[in-house]
Amino acid sequence: MFTRRQMIQTAAATAGGLAASSLLATPAFASSIFASPGPQPRFRGKLGKLQLLQVGVGGSIAPADRSELKGHPDVVFSGLCDVDSDALAAVSKDHPEAFTCRDFREAFDKHGDKFDAVVVCTPDHNHALIDLWALRANKHVYGQKPLVQQLSEVVAIERAIAARPKLITQTGNQRMGAEPRQFAVDILKSGLLGKAIEAHVWIAGPGAGTDGYFWYGGLQDPITPPASIDWPLWLGAAVDAPCRPGLISLQWRSSWDYGTGQLGDWCTHLLDILTFAYDLPSPRSVLANTLEPSDFYHARGVRSTLVYDVSKQLNRERFARDRFVVHYADQAQAPSRAALGLPPGKFGNIGTLVVCEGGVICCGAEGPIEVWIDGKSVDFKTLPGLGKVTARNHWHAWVDAIVGGPGRKTDGFVQSPFAACAKMAEAGLLCSRAARFPQQELGWDKSRLVFTNPDGSIHEDATKTCVTREYRKGFELPSFA
Repeated sequence: MFTRRQMIQTAAATAGGLAASSLLATPAFASSIFASPGPQPRFRGKLGKLQLLQVGVGGSIAPADRSELKGHPDVVFSGLCDVDSDALAAVSKDHPEAFTCRDFREAFDKHGDKFDAVVVCTPDHNHALIDLWALRANKHVYGQKPLVQQLSEVVAIERAIAARPKLITQTGNQRMGAEPRQFAVDILKSGLLGKAIEAHVWIAGPGAGTDGYFWYGGLQDPITPPASIDWPLWLGAAVDAPCRPGLISLQWRSSWDYGTGQLGDWCTHLLDILTFAYDLPSPRSVLANTLEPSDFYHARGVRSTLVYDVSKQLNRERFARDRFVVHYADQAQAPSRAALGLPPGKFGNIGTLVVCEGGVICCGAEGPIEVWIDGKSVDFKTLPGLGKVTARNHWHAWVDAIVGGPGRKTDGFVQSPFAACAKMAEAGLLCSRAARFPQQELGWDKSRLVFTNPDGSIHEDATKTCVTREYRKGFELPSFA
């Protein structure tokens, strides 16, 4: 087990030793995926390729990320890390030249000169920890959504990217690579439907007591972890706790300690349009309602309301009011079409809908886009002033932004950088965590990392329960001075 001093010394030494190994130059996130690209970055890695370390090689998402990245001609996987020895052995057969380890800290300590960027595909509770280790060591990072598992980690990520502005970060939000969501951003950002009034966002599920991504069938008795799993390393940042059936494979997503619930799990895929179109500040308050509160799990059947104070925003002219309200719910709790003045019909199971003074727009996970003006459906492609967008491979865009260079097809475009996705994660976590205090309007003071009561006093219980965690010794978050 590494001590805290060893961890800090390792990260600092790695950062110092590798600072000169790459020549990097890329603009920080500039409020929109449609911002004009800055100077192309330059990359000079060993073997002439971008060397990747993947932390978390099994599960449901890591294989897809690895497959897509392997398809880029300038990528090689030089390191593989997983707490599951069986998964590690299976994947390493396809990458015989890659070093392997089970503890991500060992990768940075012993193999820091063998990789240039890190792909993080672990359960949510270790996302921020490993992302921060990578940034501290001057590595580019592709971090799976929702980027963080604690509200305090949002601030930690923001401080880290401010300290490492030349590193290229990307969050697992592949749906933004498709044209529909980019068109939705362009329509709203350009004000083609007028000023924004409010937004409704929803996702179907999760089911009660399923064996899929989520589990709400009751707290199951502890079990002995599988022989292939290093359980203390799986826990990582989380405090000591027993293993339970299904927890390792998928059902950690519904756990309060390891996941973020349905609203947190999907926030990056659903709140991205709003974030990129309006560059929203931190919410000022959240109200969550649920009929199924829980202690071990995140609640299900949640309908939440976020209130944003946009009165002082630079883009204040895009909003109809000083307050912009976002309704975010699971169980496919879509808004009333009649209340919105829309013709009879049925919304899909996933939607991001924005009500504007001049019309309503709704976009599914990867489309389609529906637009109504004066209650009548219109083809969004006929809107005057509609811009052009480019469908992109989400994973390759991250690599291209890092590699750059003459003759390469890149414009420095990164679809979902950490700076933007930290905002999405903050909003999603506020909604999922506030469900532990249903029917209570919680003020949110990000500057102090506290929840407040309507009278302005600190809501001690919510602040203690929902903002941060106790980190296990040796797995504390690295700091950025």
